[in-house]
Amino acid sequence: MHGDETVGRELLLHLIEYLVTSDGRDPEITNLINSTRIHIMPSMNPDGFEAVVKPDCFYSKGRENSNFYDLNRNFPDAFEFNNVPRQPETVAVMKWLNTETFVLSANLHGGALVASYPFDNGVPATGTLYSRSLTPDDDVFQYLARTYASRNPDMRKRNPCRTKIEFPGGIVNGYFWYPLKGGMQDYNYIWAQCFEITLELSCCKYPRKEKLPSFWNDNKDSLIDYIKQVHIGVKGQIFDQNGTPLPNVTVEVQDRKHVCPYRTNKFGEYYLLLLPGFYVIEVTVPGHNPHLTKVTIPQKSQNFSALKKDIILPFRAQLDHIPESDPLCPMIPLYRDLQGHSAATKPSLFLFLVTLFHILFK
Repeated sequence: MHGDETVGRELLLHLIEYLVTSDGRDPEITNLINSTRIHIMPSMNPDGFEAVVKPDCFYSKGRENSNFYDLNRNFPDAFEFNNVPRQPETVAVMKWLNTETFVLSANLHGGALVASYPFDNGVPATGTLYSRSLTPDDDVFQYLARTYASRNPDMRKRNPCRTKIEFPGGIVNGYFWYPLKGGMQDYNYIWAQCFEITLELSCCKYPRKEKLPSFWNDNKDSLIDYIKQVHIGVKGQIFDQNGTPLPNVTVEVQDRKHVCPYRTNKFGEYYLLLLPGFYVIEVTVPGHNPHLTKVTIPQKSQNFSALKKDIILPFRAQLDHIPESDPLCPMIPLYRDLQGHSAATKPSLFLFLVTLFHILFK
C-alpha cells in the first residue's frame, strides 16, 4: 500500500511463485488452491515505490502516491468524515471489492513487527473510552492476528523492534496502537464484508536486499496458515421455498450484527467467519419476519471448507422487491450516532493494565 514498504511487495511475489510451483506437487497447497479463490495484489502504490531514490528505514516520500496522498488514509471512514480527494488507486480497489465476494484479506506494511486488527478508528460505542476500538467480531479478529503472529518467529518476540510500546503475542488493536482515519482494513470489514488485518512485517521499511530471503522464510508458514482461515465458520446459500437463490438478503449472527448488515451475493451465497461454538443465524428479507437458524461450528474445518449450511425460507420471495443496493450503508460515518456499548467494549482488568502500561511507556 505504501511505496516505501518493500518487504510486503517482495513477500507477495514470493508467495505467487510458491503457490504456482507447489500446485500439483504439494498436496496441502494443491488442496488449498483447488478450494480457495486467492487474489494477490503485490503493490497498490507502484508510483510510490518508483519514487524512492534514497531508501530509508523509517520514512521516505514513497509513502504517498504520485499525487502526494497516503492511500491508507484515503478510504471512506465509518467514524468521521474523510474529505480528502479519493485517489485513482483507492477507487480502483473499492470497485474491485465490489466485483468479487471477498471474505478474508490482509494488507502488508513495514516499520514494525505486529499483526494489527480493527478498528483503526472509533467512537465511545466501540470502546475508545478504554483506549481500544473493537468490532462485533473481536474474537475472530484476535484469533486471525494470533494465527499469523504465532508462526512468525520474530513477531512472537516481546519487543523485536525495540519500540516504546510492546505487542504481547505479536498482535494489537489498531486504535489502541494509534488511531487513524480512512484506513483500508476498516473499510474492507464494514463495506466489503471482508475481514482484514494489517501485517507489519519488518522493523525497517526498506531493508538491505540480502535480508529479503530471511523475511520469506519467517513469513511463509504464516501466510499459508492465514489463507486457510477463510475456511472457518459457516457458509451456504439462501433459497426461497421454490429453491430460488435469494441475492441481497441480510444474513447476520444474532449477537454480532454489523453496522452495515452483511448480505448474500448475487448467487444467494453468504459467508460468516466464526470460531467454534453455537450461534443463531438471522436471515431477513424485506416484507417478512426474520428467519432463525441454529448452527454449531465444529472445532476444525473439514477438507478446506467451512460448515456448509443452506437455508430454505418458508415463503416465495418477490425478487423484484429486494433492493439491489443497501440504502443503510452510504459512504458516510456510520458510527457517528451509535450509542451504548457491546459486551466486547466493556473494560476488563487486563485491558486496564495494558492501557496503563501504554500510558506509562508511550
